[in-house]
Amino acid sequence: MSHDGIGPRAVLRSVAFLTAGMLTVPALAGCGSDDPAGEPLVGADVAGADRSDIAGGGTLRWAVDTVPDTLNTFQADADTTTARIAEAVLPSMYRSDGRGRAVRNADYLASADVVDTEPKQVVVYRLAQQAVWSDGREIGAADFAAQWRALSGKDTAYWTARNAGYDRIEKVERGKNDLEVKVTFSRPYADWKSLFSPLYPKEVMGTPDSFNDGARKKLKVTAGPFTVDKVDTKEDEVVLARNPRWWGRTAKLQKIVLRAVPHDKRVSALSDGTLDLAEIDPEAARRITVAALPQEGNTPLMGPEADRSAADALHSWAVANGSDEDAADEEISAREKLREKAEKYARQQKALGGFEVRKSLEPAYTQLALNGAEGPLSDERVRRAVARALDREDIAEAVLKPLGLPAEPVGSHLALSGQAAYADGSGALGRPDAKEARALLSDAGWVPGGPVKEERKDTKKDEDEEAAGSEADKEGTKGSGGSEDSGDGDDGTYIVGEDDGKNHGTGDGKAPHDSGTGTGQLKQGGAPAGAYAPKGTAAPARADTAPVAKDGKALVLRFVLPSGPGSKTLETVAGRIATMLERIGIRTDISKVDNDSYFKDHIASGDFDLALYSWPATAFPATDARPVYSKPVAAADGSLNVEQNWTRVGTDQVDQLFDQAIATLDDSERRDLIRKADSRIWAAAGSIPLYQRPQLVAARENLANAGAFGFATPVYEDMGFLKKSAQGPEGSPGAKNSGSGS
Repeated sequence: MSHDGIGPRAVLRSVAFLTAGMLTVPALAGCGSDDPAGEPLVGADVAGADRSDIAGGGTLRWAVDTVPDTLNTFQADADTTTARIAEAVLPSMYRSDGRGRAVRNADYLASADVVDTEPKQVVVYRLAQQAVWSDGREIGAADFAAQWRALSGKDTAYWTARNAGYDRIEKVERGKNDLEVKVTFSRPYADWKSLFSPLYPKEVMGTPDSFNDGARKKLKVTAGPFTVDKVDTKEDEVVLARNPRWWGRTAKLQKIVLRAVPHDKRVSALSDGTLDLAEIDPEAARRITVAALPQEGNTPLMGPEADRSAADALHSWAVANGSDEDAADEEISAREKLREKAEKYARQQKALGGFEVRKSLEPAYTQLALNGAEGPLSDERVRRAVARALDREDIAEAVLKPLGLPAEPVGSHLALSGQAAYADGSGALGRPDAKEARALLSDAGWVPGGPVKEERKDTKKDEDEEAAGSEADKEGTKGSGGSEDSGDGDDGTYIVGEDDGKNHGTGDGKAPHDSGTGTGQLKQGGAPAGAYAPKGTAAPARADTAPVAKDGKALVLRFVLPSGPGSKTLETVAGRIATMLERIGIRTDISKVDNDSYFKDHIASGDFDLALYSWPATAFPATDARPVYSKPVAAADGSLNVEQNWTRVGTDQVDQLFDQAIATLDDSERRDLIRKADSRIWAAAGSIPLYQRPQLVAARENLANAGAFGFATPVYEDMGFLKKSAQGPEGSPGAKNSGSGS
């Protein structure tokens, strides 16, 4: 799973992600100029080129996160690479355009229409006449029927991850001829365009055994511009080869190699010439951008012979001046290692000059999740206070502005700007307002300067150390987010009534202490009656930023983050959020946990108060978003069935609006229902959308029609390397490093 990136709808809402990588998702019809959906904030960046300018042949080496455990996107362990492969080798009745709208895929589908709504909804698919599987058999009703039976949920022998939509189908039949497929629904289903994308052959879907095991490591029968040549777990790659039976535009590339490369190894792989295309993080993007700049006035690094000469000179000087010879050797060795690193960096930078960064925004957003199952955040007033304390514009700017991308906060849980269902519903929560946030906390019983029970000291030493103050306190405490405090922290000042020297405004994420005399229990709004500060004492911390407390306990929220490569952006965001919450008296305890256990052991199990993770936007929110935002219900065994609602916050009204939307075939009415549902989700304050995720892709300069796809489904048959005649004059940037396609 990719943490901050997912693919076809079969796995669209089965996984959340945090740091990198996601495939595109389909969307519904667009909107008029006065519609709140607006336009996408930024388009795709793929170095578009006419097919006539692209050379035939070549191999594209494309970085992915994993070699997938299965090639069946409808299984629980399908991942982003499974989805990418399916896009290239299997039929999809609909694909996504640059505005996130679902458009008919003419290579497979001549037309598809709702021909009846009473007494039952009936959809007739008319297939493209030339559409055939790689074994020569026509794509037809038998394939549609086999997929429906496998995914309907009626036969538990099929190990399916989901059956949404397929469980509403009553029957699938052959139409007037072999090119017609007639699908009758038992209940109205507005998101019918989401079905049969991807479509697997009946050889895969026909029996539980073939479904469960037959398509895990190979696909014998496909129907796309490419086929699966091999899945090589030893080399950590999947090889896709041009499909000789493809009836559409012939694929320009001969092969696509999907190579599993960790994100922190991708710069090296790009510079070593083993990758042509890779999603990267902001730090790598900066390196590639700098490498592409004209290098003027640079002094070349010293060569190996000069390095040895300098090392020998240093050694002689050290010995002559009485330095320890072993110590001198160690210093020389350290300098040589540093020199080697510098030379490696320089070599990489030179090689990276043949790449460019293509950037867009992913069809995905990062949110702050608030666990409403128990603790302080089970109170809606506290959740709303947290939400009202956030300056989402500031957070979006911190992430996106340095990358040159539009820095607008996301206004919907269910769609993104440009998608049909998008509208800014954040008004249901209210604008950022620290005063209102503090009022909500006060209403919930959390007040500044409230009494805090202190754990009993075990030793006299502990008391002495606390009275003296730690070295960290003397040097300047860190804020809740691990960054330097903004001025409300403990700087050694004395607050009236506190004998332990601790300031209520500390930013260490810990509860303020009481000396045990009772004088540390500040009343709301100031010091205990009769207390006076000694001459020269600094003013007390402002009451509106002092830690809030209730029933003897300070309000401290556990903020869980993943560790490892790709987590820097989330750390930055968490630090800003912690500072914003500190201003209304809420402290945070930031915990970094292992990437691999982040979701399983913390998010899915509910072991957090605050967390950051991302959801893909979907054009079918009535279907796909319902399990994410529906109200948790008690299971038969007494446990709580949360589906994918890891915040555990939901309402009956939201569920009803989703149910109405999924059964409403009128596009306009359905959009209105989705937008109403989003407003109710905002008001419940279980999750707060922050920003659309950046999509940064390193691409070889002469690679065309590939890169940061944004909303659009990749057109695999049009990808390729430019002909030399289309690359510009010799020595121009477009002429460098022709790569695998030359």
